[in-house]
Amino acid sequence: MKKIQVNINSVLSTVSEKDIHALETSTAADALEKLREGTGEGNDFLGWLDLPSRTPMHHLDEIIAVANDLRNSCDYVVSVGIGGSYLGAKAVIEALGNSFDAYTPATPGSPKVLFAGQNIGEDYLHELQAFLADKRFGIIVISKSGTTTEPAIAFRLLKEQLEKQVGKAEACKRIVAITDAKRGALRQLATEEGYKTFVIDDNVGGRFSVLTPVGLLPIAVAGYDVKKLVKGALAMQEECMTSSEANVCQLYASTRNLLYRAGKKIEILVNYNPKLHYFGEWWKQLYGESEGKDHKGIFPAAVDFSTDLHSMGQWIQDGERSIFETVISVETPDNKTVIPSDDANLDGLNYIAGKRVDEVNKMAELGTRIAHVDGGVPNIRITVPELSEEYLGQLIYFFELSCGMSGYILGVNPFNQPGVEAYKRNMFALLEKPGYEEDTKAIQAKLND
Repeated sequence: MKKIQVNINSVLSTVSEKDIHALETSTAADALEKLREGTGEGNDFLGWLDLPSRTPMHHLDEIIAVANDLRNSCDYVVSVGIGGSYLGAKAVIEALGNSFDAYTPATPGSPKVLFAGQNIGEDYLHELQAFLADKRFGIIVISKSGTTTEPAIAFRLLKEQLEKQVGKAEACKRIVAITDAKRGALRQLATEEGYKTFVIDDNVGGRFSVLTPVGLLPIAVAGYDVKKLVKGALAMQEECMTSSEANVCQLYASTRNLLYRAGKKIEILVNYNPKLHYFGEWWKQLYGESEGKDHKGIFPAAVDFSTDLHSMGQWIQDGERSIFETVISVETPDNKTVIPSDDANLDGLNYIAGKRVDEVNKMAELGTRIAHVDGGVPNIRITVPELSEEYLGQLIYFFELSCGMSGYILGVNPFNQPGVEAYKRNMFALLEKPGYEEDTKAIQAKLND
């Protein structure tokens, strides 16, 4: 199997190859050692590190079996979760699926996976419930605690609806809970109701959880091969757990940190395949939540080219030179479409008649990279042979391992997220949640100032 490749040639006008190599063999190598030995900050959240190699086949078989039960009993399965409990599965399903899958009806044995609990949109939830009113549906609810506001609201609504539509006994068969092994509201409910459950390990944080049942079950329900996904991740794990000049994770982590030190404070993840839009959303959470702390961190942004060249292209080309781009380039598309010739040629496109659409797309990519580098935007290029389960598994693990290394190079704990709690405290205080009485008084006084 081929491997994803990382090319840094287009950053060398900003940072030198010598400096990248020096960082690779010193700080980056130390960061990888901290991860392997578990000696760095956040070492109680390293369960993802060897996850591909320690996931037993019978565990994947169990996930597939439960997914098949849902596939046979449901036309729609709603995956309820937020952050890492949502984005990984969404990213893989969108990358592997038909671009117009949402517009085709579900067929027996091949359900659609929908998502809820990733927002508090009243219209979204109302419209979802209205859509499901006459549908065979099931629920995968994902939460360690069962009390996170967004998914808890969605699950309460959908659970009540499912029980009304099919009765409590049947509803219990169509609900799968992915939660803590022993504690929490969702664990208690699942035990009382008899839901099928999978465990979220305590040592795997949400944003690193796509290769656990959190991501694997919805992906399997959507009909994709989770064994191949894990196989691809395993190939990347085996290749990159040893420090060397050939370690692509070490190279990426070192290069992006040197660019940060050179004043490039924003990293833009670029794709030229619209199926990778949600992969960019997953990547933003992975890096934003891991590195954005202690008033440090590269700001992660994402764009879809060539679409966003007609909206963000001007800023990227000529705006403040505080950015660099990481381009994900897919070598081979799934399909072949040739541009036809036209006798009238009113659109002037006959010069590309007979070419594949992907050839035009690749020239758009190359032309854009040249223009942006000439305009002072360094480019890292990540080449992926094709969008398949195995290569997406590689890409997921590549970014996860690189993220852990990069956080340690930056000098932060990449596995905590203390800042996430600030909005929750304020929201609970404003909603007058029991136990937050003093916070309620303080925030009301602040609003009245």
